[in-house]
Amino acid sequence: MFKKYLPSYIIVFVIAVFFVGGFYIGKGEKEIVVVNRKGEPIESGEVKINESDIKTYLGQDVDFDLFLGVWDMLKTRYVDQPVSETKLLYGAMQGLVASLDDPYSVFLEPEISEEFNESLNGRFEGIGAEIAIKHEVLTIVAPLPGSPAEQSGLKPKDKVLEIDEVSTEGMGINEAVNRIRGEKGTQVVLKVYREGEEDFLDIKITRDTIKVASVTWEMKENNIAYIYLRNFNTDTTSIFKDIQKEVVAQNPKGIIFDLRSNSGGFLQTSIDVASAWIEDGIIVIERSNNGYREYRSNGKTIFKDIPTVVLINGGSASAAEIVAGALQDHGAAYIIGEQSFGKGSVQVLEELKDGSSVKFTIARWHTPDDRSIDEEGVVPDEEIELTEEDFSEDKDPQMERALEYLKN
Repeated sequence: MFKKYLPSYIIVFVIAVFFVGGFYIGKGEKEIVVVNRKGEPIESGEVKINESDIKTYLGQDVDFDLFLGVWDMLKTRYVDQPVSETKLLYGAMQGLVASLDDPYSVFLEPEISEEFNESLNGRFEGIGAEIAIKHEVLTIVAPLPGSPAEQSGLKPKDKVLEIDEVSTEGMGINEAVNRIRGEKGTQVVLKVYREGEEDFLDIKITRDTIKVASVTWEMKENNIAYIYLRNFNTDTTSIFKDIQKEVVAQNPKGIIFDLRSNSGGFLQTSIDVASAWIEDGIIVIERSNNGYREYRSNGKTIFKDIPTVVLINGGSASAAEIVAGALQDHGAAYIIGEQSFGKGSVQVLEELKDGSSVKFTIARWHTPDDRSIDEEGVVPDEEIELTEEDFSEDKDPQMERALEYLKN
């Protein structure tokens, strides 16, 4: 989750600015020309930084000449010349951020930064299908509506045996995703086993830009509304508000709010979502070097009087934990599932002028009752495990318990 720029944290980027591109060592000042990944200047003029200012900023116990010395060694003496200054720069910044020993603080090169921002908008390039490993076989869970996967004829429960003639036997889910995703306009061929078909099917799919709705809903048995929230993205608040009206119009007996495997997203979006249940109350507490801050509910509590069950698991993180923890502390929902991930830290995403960006931690989250989310997670009111065997057999004991709870 991200908050826009905080002036007091700009300090982290000073060293990055010092060496964006080539430099020349002079007497008392460093001269920097900002370049792109091809080594071409991306802005006119030069940035001049006085060496004494660098020393003052770094403090007396840091000898910045060590960095300059290593840079010069690699630039002049490394065996494979020429050495890319841009690669040296990006490597230095990656190491700078990695030195924090924080898995959520990272430096992103321009291409990765762009992909990251696209993912926050719910967009990626690929075929548009949910996949999983079932009975140790890569399986199509469902093609997304209107996606290239659906248009090509791919169906739920299809077993993917090969991806571009590469066997999927023993292939992990991440590798499979990386092989299936690709640039818009390119093709991927999946060899598929489909029950009822005598021969394997070779399904050729042309990749496209995929837009995934961050929130969907449907009516379940006994007039129970089921809302599935994938991520707290840029479009989530507007979509969720429309869904609220549609759900209320059905006068549901209860709501199942599924936050399982939701990796989080934007803070403000989590506040907007939780405000559908919580009226004039604290949603989350932020604790940082700057002190203590409360974020309170806003908008209409349209779901306030509707019995609600929230489903969470070990993949529910960040903004998902904020919402689950807030609803639990306010008694606005009954939490079923497994203990959440415990990612209760706050990251800010700062974009740099060359298209790269840096994401780093600035605070930690606590629930309204001041329970720490970070590393602790949210413990459900009723713990029910969904095993790999359940998943492979298309069973969902967590969902079944939620339906049973709301039926009473």
